Amino acid sequence: MSKYDIYGIGAALVDTEIEVSDEFLQSAGVDKGVMTLVDEARQFELLDHLHAHLEDSRRASGGSACNSVIASSYFGSKAFYSCKVASDDNGSFYLADLNDAGVAYNQNANGSNGITGKCLVLITPDAERSMNTFLGISEHLSEAELDEYALQNSQYVYIEGYLVTSATGRAAAVKARKLAEANGVKTALSLSDPFLVDSFQDGLREMLGDKVDLLFCNEAEAMSWAGTETLDSAIDCLLDDASIVAVTCGARGALVCDAGQRLPIAPVTVKAVDTNGAGDMFAGAFLHAICAGWSLQQAGDLASLASARVVSDFGPRLPAEQHAEILTAIKQ
Repeated sequence: MSKYDIYGIGAALVDTEIEVSDEFLQSAGVDKGVMTLVDEARQFELLDHLHAHLEDSRRASGGSACNSVIASSYFGSKAFYSCKVASDDNGSFYLADLNDAGVAYNQNANGSNGITGKCLVLITPDAERSMNTFLGISEHLSEAELDEYALQNSQYVYIEGYLVTSATGRAAAVKARKLAEANGVKTALSLSDPFLVDSFQDGLREMLGDKVDLLFCNEAEAMSWAGTETLDSAIDCLLDDASIVAVTCGARGALVCDAGQRLPIAPVTVKAVDTNGAGDMFAGAFLHAICAGWSLQQAGDLASLASARVVSDFGPRLPAEQHAEILTAIKQ
């Protein structure tokens, strides 16, 4: 039996969420609905503009794969996360959050000079999230942060696509996939953001290799990846790169596909207030379910309900106790 169900690798970011208007995004020059890499000076510039809103801001540890791995742990999976933080207040906050969630992490995650990565998440009234990310020390996540024993003793390795923006992060992702393939560990990857698909497709293909076992993406990422305007043809293309493809389609639900079937996953109707973390929760719930031996349909249903719950409140994650409630609801 594997020591861990899911081994994740990705950026370690502390999120600050603030509600803003569309007019603010336009006046501040923020691209809506995507992740934009910025330097720390740009983050400070935005925070200066947002000074009046900071009393209502919310801080949470984040990073796409981290959100997924913590969700899987709260659902009951045994999880490990490879990351890199600095010896600062945000770094201590981040690792304490992993520990509280029951997620193990690499022993050399902390202790480095520098600044822990930060993400300014701007939420507009339509629940869309626009992210301005300063990677900080996460930009230097590398093969040194891999724990080969933990990886080799996991069911799945899960790699976030955001690692493609860093040369050392991309190299770590490629090595993690190769180690997994050499040791019979299944591989999963998320395309993460339309910006990455448009700007870093060659790097993402390097991270994917010949074929991964499971690929997560949303509709826009799927069609951009395939260079097509229809989702059906995009899925045909994606199935050349992954044995299983899970495509989220917002309020219309999702599709889970393999070579023999395309399963529609029904949406759960909620009033969305914050879409930050929706895709992360979908991936974390789905990974938990398949590691637990659930069918693809069951995994999709759990992921759909969990992601609906996360968009109905602010923040990229749910309180720990809500995960048990979701499992109970699915099993009824």
